[in-house]
Formats: sequence, C-alpha cells, structure tokens
Amino acid sequence: MTQTPPDAQSQDRPQNRRLYGRASGHKLTERQQTLVDTRLPALQWPDEGDLDPEALLPGFETYVLEVGFGGAEHLIGQAQRAPQTGFFGIEPFLNGVAKALVGIDDHDLENVRVKRSDARDEMIRMPDGAFEMIFLLFPDPWPKKRHAKRRFVQPDTAAEFARLLKPGGRLRVATDVRAYADHALPILMNTDGLSWTGEQASDWTENPPDHIVTRYQSKHLGDIDPVFFDFLKD
Repeated sequence: MTQTPPDAQSQDRPQNRRLYGRASGHKLTERQQTLVDTRLPALQWPDEGDLDPEALLPGFETYVLEVGFGGAEHLIGQAQRAPQTGFFGIEPFLNGVAKALVGIDDHDLENVRVKRSDARDEMIRMPDGAFEMIFLLFPDPWPKKRHAKRRFVQPDTAAEFARLLKPGGRLRVATDVRAYADHALPILMNTDGLSWTGEQASDWTENPPDHIVTRYQSKHLGDIDPVFFDFLKD
C-alpha cells in the first residue's frame, strides 16, 4: 500500500522543518500490513478540525500523549499498566505505527489511539490542559550543529507541551545524545509554565521508577548514558 509521507501534508505549516528521516523502512510483515489496512483507519483521527482526547477516547480518568513512540514498546507497556488511562501516540514512521498496532492487537488494548503523522501538526489542534503526562523519549537527535533546527524540542514545541499539560502534569524528555541534552534542557527550563524537577544527579541519570526500558535504549547507541528530564506544569 502506497502512503503519502506525513511531511508532504504539512507544506503550509509555519517554520516548516522535517524532524525525521525516512517515513518507512523495511517491508511490513503480512500481519503488520493487514493491521495497517484494517485497524489503523479506526484508531487514527481526522486530519482536520479540533482534537479533543476525551471525545476521541471517552470514558478514561486521565490522558497521556507520547510523541514519536518508535517501536511502541514504551507506549504499549504504559497502556498495559494503566488501563484506566487513555493513551495517544503519534509517530511518522510507518514501521513504528505497525508495531504499535501489533501490540494493541496482542494485548486487546482499548485505551490506545495512534496516528501516523508529524506530532507538531496534531498538537496545535488539541485543547489546553488535555494531558496528565507527555513523553518525548529518544527523539531523532540531529546531532550536527547545522541540523539543530530539526530537533523536536524548540521554543515553539516546548510552549505547546506546556499548554497541553494540566496543572501538575508532567513532561518527560529523554535522550542519549549529549548535543540533544545540551540543546533541549535550556529551552525547556526557559519555557513558561514548566518547572524542572531535577535536584540531584540521580534525578536525571537513573531510569525513573515508572519508566519502561525499550530495546532501543538497551542498545546504547548514543554517546552518553540516557538522561531523563522531568518537568512539572505549574
């Protein structure tokens, strides 16, 4: 099945910049392709109009957003742990979306909705205070200085994170690339409405108690050990 890369749908976006590389990778398995064809249309949401998590996934106590969920291990694991919470995952990479669909199918999850898209396009359509938690875990680091503008954490996206969190809600950004950590932390610390919770080194160098370690993290592909920046919405 041929699909239009999500970035091709976003040419009119202000400060248009591509944040990821390929939109798809190796050929999907037969099961993955079947789930993309049959399950994804029902789990996605429309490309236009306002996005209200409570309307799209009604009946849950709280809602969580994961931006760029990769292989979906963290998204699926968190959804299994918290069946009373509604989870929204946005990922531009087709293979990652297919893996999420397999996880949803394997565990009969009814508290997850996913979309293949650029998260910037989706976040701006969501209401203030929509989420109790937002995850941005190991985003594409674009480590070269000339590519810094392609990193997901920018002043505008950080402001969107703050807007989308409920008072007392949390944002978690994780990376294993020093250049990304040095880039992202000052931006987040200078974002109105966000307060960094880190007080001692262990607060950002150790896996948070509720964290789920993925295969990607276990590969230690970055140039530093993972760091976790947790922020509270004022």
